[in-house]
Amino acid sequence: MSSQALSSRNMGRRMVAVAFFVDFVAVGFFFYSYGVFFKAIAAEFGDSRLGVSLGLTATNVVGAIAAPLLGRALDIYPLKRIIAIGCLSMTTGFLLLSQVSSQLQFYIVLGLFIGFGASSMGGLATAKLIANWFNKRRGRALGIAATGISVSGVVMPFVSAALIEAYGWRQGFLFFGAFTGLVVLPIVLTLVVSKPSDVGLEPDGGRLVGNASGAEPPKPVIEDKPILKERNFWVLVMAIGLMFCCQGATLTHMVPRLTDTGIDLKMASLVMSLCAGLGVVGKVTFGFIGDSWAARKAFWLAIGCQVVGQIMMLLAHDNLFIFAPGAMCFGFGMGGMVPLQGALIGRVFGSERFGKAMGYMRPAQLPLQVSGVPLAGWIYDVTGNYQPAFIIFLGVYAMAAVVVYFFREPDVRR
Repeated sequence: MSSQALSSRNMGRRMVAVAFFVDFVAVGFFFYSYGVFFKAIAAEFGDSRLGVSLGLTATNVVGAIAAPLLGRALDIYPLKRIIAIGCLSMTTGFLLLSQVSSQLQFYIVLGLFIGFGASSMGGLATAKLIANWFNKRRGRALGIAATGISVSGVVMPFVSAALIEAYGWRQGFLFFGAFTGLVVLPIVLTLVVSKPSDVGLEPDGGRLVGNASGAEPPKPVIEDKPILKERNFWVLVMAIGLMFCCQGATLTHMVPRLTDTGIDLKMASLVMSLCAGLGVVGKVTFGFIGDSWAARKAFWLAIGCQVVGQIMMLLAHDNLFIFAPGAMCFGFGMGGMVPLQGALIGRVFGSERFGKAMGYMRPAQLPLQVSGVPLAGWIYDVTGNYQPAFIIFLGVYAMAAVVVYFFREPDVRR
C-alpha cells in the first residue's frame, strides 16, 4: 500500500474517532442523561412528568426547525466551523441550565441552546463528515462513529446519577458545560477536516492524481428528482420517525419507570447503561448490515429486536432479571438505527446531497418523533402507570414495519 493511500486511510480513521467523540458528548451527554435527571428536575418544577417531557420536545422542535438550514450549510461551509458553533451553543446551554429558576427558562434554554447545539454539533454534522470520507465502507464507518452515542449511554447514566446524588442536578449540568467547552471544542478546532479533497485525498483511502491544487475534479452532472419528490425519502421519514417515537419515550422514561418500582437510582442507571452497551454492538453490526443487506430486511431485524425487548420490559414489572435483558435486546435494535439511517440516505441520495436530505428529514419526522416522550409522560400523570403507553408503542412498531415494505432499493449506489 502506498504511503498516500495509507495517509488517506489514517485520516479517515481519525475522522471516525473525532465523530465518535463528538457524538459521545452532543447526543450522549444530554439524551442518555436526561432520564437520570428526570425526577430531580420534575421535583424542582412541580412534579409533572409531562412538564419535564416537554423539555425534550422543545429540544427536538428547535433542532428540527434548524435542520434544513444546517443540512444545507453542511453541504456548503467547512464542517469544522459548524461543529465548533454547535460546541459553543451546547456549552452555553449546559451552563445556563445550571442557573435556571423557572420551567419557562428551562424550556427556552433547552430549545435555543441545547436543541440548536446538538443538531449542529453531532448527528447531522458527524454523519456528513463520515459520508464525505467514505463511500464503499460508509455504513461501517457510520456504525463505528455512532457507537460514541451508545458508549456515552454506557458511561453517562451512572456518572449523572453519581453527580446528582453527590452535588445536585444543577452542578451536573455545570460539569457538562465545562467539559464541552474546555475539552471538546479544542479537539474539533484542531482535528476536523471537512472532506478528503481539502488535503489532496479521496474517500476510502484514495489519492487525488493529476491535480496539484488538491481541488476535487469536476464530476458529471446527474439529474435527480427533488428530494421531497422521492418516494424513498418519505418512506424513510415515516419508518424512522415512528421508530424514533418509540425509542425516545423508552429511553427517557426507562430510569423513572424502574425507580417507580423501588429500584434505586444508581441501579436503574446501570440498566440504562446495559441498554446502551448493546447499542454499541447494534451500531457496529448494523453498520455492516447497512452496506450489504436490502433495506427492508435490515429495518425488520431492528424492529423485531426492539419489539422483543419491549415485550420483555412490559412483562417484567419490578423483576430486573427480565427487565434488564429486555432493555439489552431493545438497545441492540435501537443502536442499529443511526448507521442504518445514514447508510440508506447515502445509498439513495449520494454524498453530494447527504446533508440536504438529512436536513429535510429531521423536520419531516418531527410530528412523529416528538410525540412519544410527552405521550408517555401524560399517560403516567393520568393513570399513574407507564404500561398503557408502551402497549400503544407496540402498535406503532407494527405501523413502521408496514411502511418499510414500500421502500424500493435504488438502482445505483453512490
